Amino acid sequence: MTRNLSFPILLLFLATFLSLVSGWDINSQNDRHSCQAHSRDPLEGCDRKRTVYVDVVSSDSKYKTVQRLEVALTGLADTYVILIASGNYTEQVNVTRRGPTYLIGQTAHPSSQSQNTVNIIWAAIAVPGLDNAFTSTLTVAPNLNASLTGSGPTGFPVPAGTPFGCVDFRTYNLNFVNDFAPYSDGPSLALSISYANGGFYYTGFYSYQDTVYVGKLGNAYIKNSEVAGQTDFFYGFGTAWVESTSISLRSCGGGITAWKGTNTSFPNAYGIYIVASNVHAANSSLNTTGKCALGRPWNAQMRSIFAYTYLDKSILNTGYIDWNPARYSNYTLQAEYRDYGPGYNVTGRQAAKFDVQLTPEEWAQYSSPQKVFQYPDGRFGNTGWIDWSG
Repeated sequence: MTRNLSFPILLLFLATFLSLVSGWDINSQNDRHSCQAHSRDPLEGCDRKRTVYVDVVSSDSKYKTVQRLEVALTGLADTYVILIASGNYTEQVNVTRRGPTYLIGQTAHPSSQSQNTVNIIWAAIAVPGLDNAFTSTLTVAPNLNASLTGSGPTGFPVPAGTPFGCVDFRTYNLNFVNDFAPYSDGPSLALSISYANGGFYYTGFYSYQDTVYVGKLGNAYIKNSEVAGQTDFFYGFGTAWVESTSISLRSCGGGITAWKGTNTSFPNAYGIYIVASNVHAANSSLNTTGKCALGRPWNAQMRSIFAYTYLDKSILNTGYIDWNPARYSNYTLQAEYRDYGPGYNVTGRQAAKFDVQLTPEEWAQYSSPQKVFQYPDGRFGNTGWIDWSG
């Protein structure tokens, strides 16, 4: 067990060391923005030793799709930066490598997600007999078994001994789209991450149902981004921290969040934490006033917290709801802390049966990424892969 856990930590250490040696640092906004800028030489401003260029149209690029490059890098432990040229890429991207992997999009506006110029697009829906995992536009997991959703209260039984995947996966200024249908018609994932650490910055995820899936032992940090959906569009088993992000309601169905808690031999904080973000209707023509629930329990151990977040008038007066048939229990935590806006109805929350208003002391145990992200053995503080400048 010690050997398995030490290897991911070693990879993170080597990535940091190589950044110092090369002088180019993914965590430096100046370095990253210089690499992302459009130029005659696309690798100008990049770390040339570790950066590979993908361009769907240019004859100068060896790689026309992101997935073809990912396959070429599979099995290599080195750190790689993948610079993706502006354009639309119709493909599924499946990242299985363990080494630090950074996907960055070309852009003239690296501090604005709404002006991204790289779109990775797929169209798929889960049909009977097909696991949700097969629909995702972007998948980050060491193998298929790790990524499967499965069914029932505990989901797919991932085999013991399944290795941890990417220790430090990131995206900057990319949009991932699953546009199977312009409405909720079944699971259609834009992101699936399991048995891996992933940071997503200035990144868009667009679908209608089950947009973002954070599977078992998955850690996802989403910041300065946009996530759009209609039904249960944040769901999973792992841990997601969503900060300073636009939560775009394309309609109302189910809830914004739906999580399955897990019994472990150690205390865990698996759940979805939406902090200092903005929940709003996707456009003014939608008839969503008072209809959208913050979430519903995918199993009885659901943990979902909205904190310091603006809620527009789309949100149901009572906040959260129960599943049908009922799953809410004493083990369920559907909570808020200092939310505000027209969607935060004080009277409605006081009457709510499925929505808890946390005290400062109760919120304190979940109040930072360091307090919720865990290593596979249960230790807290698994945050060495987060870009705090992002």
